Amino acid sequence: MNLIRPARALALAGAITVALFAAEPVVTQAKKQIADKKYDEAITSLEAASKANPKSVEVKNTLVEALLAKADSVMADDAAPPRTKYPTALRTYRQVLTVDKDNKKAQTNIATIEGIYKSMGRPIPQ
Repeated sequence: MNLIRPARALALAGAITVALFAAEPVVTQAKKQIADKKYDEAITSLEAASKANPKSVEVKNTLVEALLAKADSVMADDAAPPRTKYPTALRTYRQVLTVDKDNKKAQTNIATIEGIYKSMGRPIPQ
């Protein structure tokens, strides 16, 4: 019985190692996509990687990075009318909080956008 336990431990360690290394190419590709402003592509691949490997901190952090970059990009788009950019950015910042509930930047930006709607007496988009 003592011989089986080390073998199981090695098998488990191997499975964990494979799962961690499997996430590396996805993260590397996603970081390139973020740099190229292909946020939706990066988010899609990172969400899939996160489902396959939910304990990967690197995947989670890169997903948060991609979501924040997308939301910030929407907010910085001066050509987009407020009626489209605020709801889109708000949804994306809220999505950040589903991945990282304590993300201060997302919390602050959500509060800012909601404050804008409140100051105009308009309903806050869901």
